[in-house]
Amino acid sequence: MRAFRRLCIAVITVFLLLTAVLNIVLLRAKDNDNGNYRVEAKRLADEIAETGNYDLEKYPHITEVFTGDDLYRSDEHYLIIEADDMLYRVEYTVGNGQHGIAVVNCVLGALFLLMTGLLYYIKRHIIVPFGRLNHVPQELARGNLAVTIPEEKSRFFGKFTWGVNLLRESIEDSRKKEITMQRDKKLLLLSLSHDIKTPLSAIKLNAKALAKGLYKNEEKQRAAAESINTRADEIESFVSEITKAASEDFMSFEVTLGEAFLSSIITRIDARYAPQLAMSGTELAIQKYDDCILSCDPDRLSECLQNLVENAIKYGDGSQIKISFDKMDGCELITISNTGCRLEPKELPQIFESFHRGSNADKVQGNGLGLFICKRLMYLMGGEVYAEIRNGYFCVTLVVKLA
Repeated sequence: MRAFRRLCIAVITVFLLLTAVLNIVLLRAKDNDNGNYRVEAKRLADEIAETGNYDLEKYPHITEVFTGDDLYRSDEHYLIIEADDMLYRVEYTVGNGQHGIAVVNCVLGALFLLMTGLLYYIKRHIIVPFGRLNHVPQELARGNLAVTIPEEKSRFFGKFTWGVNLLRESIEDSRKKEITMQRDKKLLLLSLSHDIKTPLSAIKLNAKALAKGLYKNEEKQRAAAESINTRADEIESFVSEITKAASEDFMSFEVTLGEAFLSSIITRIDARYAPQLAMSGTELAIQKYDDCILSCDPDRLSECLQNLVENAIKYGDGSQIKISFDKMDGCELITISNTGCRLEPKELPQIFESFHRGSNADKVQGNGLGLFICKRLMYLMGGEVYAEIRNGYFCVTLVVKLA
């Protein structure tokens, strides 16, 4: 608020100074203009004295010249000159400098009122409402989700406050879901760890008995071994449940299926990455394609393509990124390929797992989620994604259903 107040004072001060300077310039120009007719009258008298005639076209400020009986017949502005012992009445135009100054000042006054009104409007409808919202991001960052967000009817901040409220509610829901998930996982792990103790105790007892040779009968030895195997199967099932709980989807994906033209999706990708890749010297080659209507969530499909292009930028050699197209069994195949593939073919089955990073990612920052997200989103949209290495190109293909 103080900064805006200082800005307003500075703007008004500069405006008033400019107004004062402009008035000084206009007054000086007016004074110079008022003296011109006297100079022209003197020149006119000299011309009459030398030639006995005169030419008014030479004197823009003089309108008429009278002598004799017409010397005083007019009420216009005039002065009397003498030439060849005769008096001449010289009429001249009076400059409208005063009127011009008044007009200029009226215009400047109107601009001043408009400027102050605009500054007041900005203060009331933008600066003040924004000032009331200054503390909200800080409180949300601190975890205070109960912070009050003042309602604003202003068209500048109405949607903003509505969006901040939605953000707060989303953060609060996410926190509740996370707490619930953590509680459920904790209860599950405690329950499973307790359940594991029973078969583990049985395994230990049977193993000790076999080790000490307590079972002389071969049939009892076989039964003990089978019991150990059964209990081991139970533990294995419990471990599978623990692994499943630990690897549950930690990210929620929402997909809204609809229809979109392939051209609109590709145009969006081209507009986003073509300038960036051109600056880095990487060729973005988009092959020709037949436009068609895809059954997908346009935003989510664009997200998948963006993830693939980002991967191609990070893990390629910067020479070329190619987008190619094909059709098969009622689906559109969109393939993103890049040169400089350093991934081992044996690693292909694992690259779509969460947090998995290939051997080519040693010096590249990342979290191993890009391809995992692509796979989840394509599954939710009824499509598929797969990867392969062809002639030194790393290729990832999205299979999208046609509408």
